[in-house]
Amino acid sequence: MQATSVFHKNLGEPEAPVLLSDGRWAVVEMSPEKGCVSIISRDGMIKNVVARTGRPNGMLIDSQGVLWVAESMNPPSLKKVELDGSSEVIITGGDGTNFLFPNDVAFGPDGALYMTDSGVSRPKFQEAREKGFLYPNIDGKVFRIDLPTRTATILDDGLQFANGLAFGLDDALYVTATITGLVYRYEWKGNGILGPREVFTDLVDRNRKTGFAGGDGLAVGSNGFLYCAVLGQGNVAVVDRDGLLVNRMSVGGQQPTNVAFGSRDSGDLYVTVKDAGTLERYQIGIMGLPLHSGNL
Repeated sequence: MQATSVFHKNLGEPEAPVLLSDGRWAVVEMSPEKGCVSIISRDGMIKNVVARTGRPNGMLIDSQGVLWVAESMNPPSLKKVELDGSSEVIITGGDGTNFLFPNDVAFGPDGALYMTDSGVSRPKFQEAREKGFLYPNIDGKVFRIDLPTRTATILDDGLQFANGLAFGLDDALYVTATITGLVYRYEWKGNGILGPREVFTDLVDRNRKTGFAGGDGLAVGSNGFLYCAVLGQGNVAVVDRDGLLVNRMSVGGQQPTNVAFGSRDSGDLYVTVKDAGTLERYQIGIMGLPLHSGNL
């Protein structure tokens, strides 16, 4: 599998590629000097900033064309962002706890929004990394957010930096925990009820000699395979429906952050690469699993 092109470059720590209905792409730019949601033209040539939110992280779009953004800092929250640039803080916590580091979002089979919170404030986590400290106490969580009532419920906690999430072909919820390098699976019980956390696969090449690596964003193909960005490892890990690693797809940097499928007939996979500042396009010949939409 080869990159057909760098679709767009000079992005500020990009994440969360989202295909819009008209073929344009929305991405977030997490770097301190940008901190924005941006729109890239269909040909990849032009980028426009839609809204500056602080430090946006995960993002999705609903059936009405509204973007929902996991904002990690300003304040830690779920934000609603319209394509005209308006934005609104929707919720900042739930179940008696404030969000610390909203990371990624996905709509579930029930139409509710599911969100990971990495479980440590972004400034505290960054300070620990920069000073070479051991990781601070991390209590990553998975939330179910009911948008009409603006309420959030904790479905699981104790995850070591909860990060990417996606619903699979089996409707199970798959969640990456970056520090462990594992993907966890939660069986779908219906009505927003999940089964217990199960280890599904390990994304990290344990034979690597140097540097930290861990799972970030992921997407699901129509074949049911998981396509998982592995931060620090410079590739997208492809995992089959039994949890077996079937491929590692190298990308144009060491820090891929997230993946998304292109239009239904394209067979393309798009990857945001943080250190390269790129949105890259790969021809893999697989369509994406249709995404759930929200009950709004």
